[in-house]
Amino acid sequence: MNSTTTALSPEARKEALRRLATEEMDVLVIGGGVVGTGAALDAVTRGLKVGLVEARDYAAGTSSRSSKLFHGGLRYLEQFNFALVFEALKERSLVLNDLCPHLARPVPFIYPLEKLIDRPYVGLGIGVYDVMGAGRGVPSHHKHLGKKKTLESFPSGKRSAIRGAVRFYEGQVDDARHTMMIARTAAAYGALCANSTRVTGFLREDDRVIGVVATDLESGESFEIHAKQVINAAGVWTDEIQEMVGGRGQFQVRASKGVHLVVPRNRINSSTGIITRTEKSLLFVIPWGSHWIIGTTDTDWKLDLAHPAASKSDIDYILGHVNKLLQDPLDHKDVVGVYAGLRPLLYGESDSTSTLSREHAVSSPVRGLTVIAGGKYTTYRVMAKDAVDSAVHNMERKVPECVTEKIPLVGADGYYGAWNARQLAADRAGMRVGRMEHLLGRYGTLVGEVLDLIDENPELGKPLENAPDYLKAEAVYAASHEGAQHLDDILTRRIRVSIELADRGEAAASEVAALVAPILGWDEQHVSDEIEHYRKRVAAERESQAQPDDETADAARLGAPDVRVGVGG
Repeated sequence: MNSTTTALSPEARKEALRRLATEEMDVLVIGGGVVGTGAALDAVTRGLKVGLVEARDYAAGTSSRSSKLFHGGLRYLEQFNFALVFEALKERSLVLNDLCPHLARPVPFIYPLEKLIDRPYVGLGIGVYDVMGAGRGVPSHHKHLGKKKTLESFPSGKRSAIRGAVRFYEGQVDDARHTMMIARTAAAYGALCANSTRVTGFLREDDRVIGVVATDLESGESFEIHAKQVINAAGVWTDEIQEMVGGRGQFQVRASKGVHLVVPRNRINSSTGIITRTEKSLLFVIPWGSHWIIGTTDTDWKLDLAHPAASKSDIDYILGHVNKLLQDPLDHKDVVGVYAGLRPLLYGESDSTSTLSREHAVSSPVRGLTVIAGGKYTTYRVMAKDAVDSAVHNMERKVPECVTEKIPLVGADGYYGAWNARQLAADRAGMRVGRMEHLLGRYGTLVGEVLDLIDENPELGKPLENAPDYLKAEAVYAASHEGAQHLDDILTRRIRVSIELADRGEAAASEVAALVAPILGWDEQHVSDEIEHYRKRVAAERESQAQPDDETADAARLGAPDVRVGVGG
């Protein structure tokens, strides 16, 4: 199970920064979300010299705050956008079967029917969806269920509201891990990846962009990166980066806020996920380990882009809608985690973000710069391909075509065999098979690297005291192999305790900080700064979620400064 990959280690980041400052790139990608990391992987596997810079952490923005699904988008069928649905279903199949079976898996869902007229309408929609996704990588076709069978699979369902259901499958993924693994795969092919590296300006020669000015937010040092082509994949920051070049691009991006709640699994008794309609969008109840993720909202957001805040009215909205289907309603006390993300929607004429396009667009506002925006998580690979196609179009040499549909992410190679041998692996490692399944679903065949850490220091084989779903080795590995620079990166994106535990990971903070301090070179003062910062962030989030509206929630959330401007820097 051992694998030799390029780790996103502290040493690798230093070396990437050194080379970015001294060598000219063919392509430099700005933005370490799913589209940016996807573009870096796309470009490097075409034989190009590639750099990737991200101001905060991989997936720190929208890409860690999605519904965590690879789905075709049932709502686009209603808009008769068959091309987008077909494209998304093809990508779902690729991801589940070939590209990252260790990180993504099929999950059954039901669409409850509340009115008799719903059955032909919903059945037809999901039927079309099913046919379009033939060879979908999910276990079976959709199925119509009567009231009795529906309530057998969803005992918490409100008997008076539910008349039956249509059952079908979607793909689920841990979005933050998936995005980080794309960056890791790009690095394994030779891309120079550096998080905590903010672009502060562009380098120009006449009417052409020839690179950027960047600042390493860990050391505070600024430097230049020269590149033949720059790709702006900054998501909701697209317009801000655009303004650095001067003026508006050919399209604008509008931020739409999507809020999700996390509740313990035992609060809803159901063997499947649930999807239903609200007046504005779809509402998902998604199984997530020992929890459910419930969302989402779709509202305009014009405030802080880095830390979108969920307000009490967002939480009330979601609870109100999910409770229409539940016999035993949820309330605020049941919510252990809340997260808010911003979708980068292409600017439309419509006032409502729920009708803006999820399709993406690529443009080249000035020579040497390509901008990609819009789209949805599921179609990240297509977006990345289109961005790189556009960037290389102007290169003097012939560049090979995109090959990413044949490039599995690190940890995918040999995964099916490793999964079948999980009992043997668990016996060898002296752990329960359930624990080995958890590790395989997070690391795939890279699990050997995590087990090596435990061999060197058996203490790391124990669970974290205040977050027992995760081993101590997983926290260490996040810092040594997965590019985490700060406590926040680990507790929020490498292990997901910030949304899975009622204390939002506060109790685990000091234990994890002590484990990673030697790897990240933190002294005692730095350790206490990191813990203090994390606690302030949690307090600010809790405060924002008690506020009545976006403005007051935003003001409360901004009470905690960003970790990359201050702590240890």
